Amino acid sequence: MEEKYIEIFNYVKSVLSCSAHNMDHVLRVYKISLEIAETEKDVDLDILVPSALLHDIARVKESEDTSGSVDHSVLGAEMAGDFLKSKNYSDEQIDKIKHCIRAHRFRTGNYPESIEAKILFDADKLDAIGAIGVARCLMLSGQHGQRLTNHENMLEYEKNNIVENGRIKDLAEHTPIVEYETKLKKIPSKLYTESAKKMSKGRMELMNNFFETLKDEIKINI
Repeated sequence: MEEKYIEIFNYVKSVLSCSAHNMDHVLRVYKISLEIAETEKDVDLDILVPSALLHDIARVKESEDTSGSVDHSVLGAEMAGDFLKSKNYSDEQIDKIKHCIRAHRFRTGNYPESIEAKILFDADKLDAIGAIGVARCLMLSGQHGQRLTNHENMLEYEKNNIVENGRIKDLAEHTPIVEYETKLKKIPSKLYTESAKKMSKGRMELMNNFFETLKDEIKINI
């Protein structure tokens, strides 16, 4: 990592402590972003790299909010803007980075428009699927005391526990299977870059096999 980004890295490290959205996740997204960027034209790394490093800085605040009102992508963009102002980033750069951070969520009404925002979105989603995606999903499940089961009435569950901005109100009521059905298996259809779509194929095959097997085994044991 270039020296000019180390200060950003250290700031992120000081505010991020969520198990599945920790510095390991941030560094994987950073590396995947650079890998995708090599296949795209006119990518501004001075926008992409800070965006990748800062994209989850409000995750802890979202996790601690039980009302469902805190969106880490929106709050994180504002936190990033405040931090970058003190580091002599221009207003134009800050606006572009804030857009990337606001638009990186899957469950959101903010969509990536710039190539840097599309790369960050794709890199973040690639780290949510495959073997690492299964592991992170189960880490979050354990962190919030979730059950390894499914909800019989998904429409009722979504009505009661997923708010307008896509936030999950009570993560203890969520489950890995619900996460797979409502988000993870839909990821390949949401990706923007061709390289990310190619990278997703093997990862999704592994993830699909895992969750279909998990559902079968849960049925057997009920």
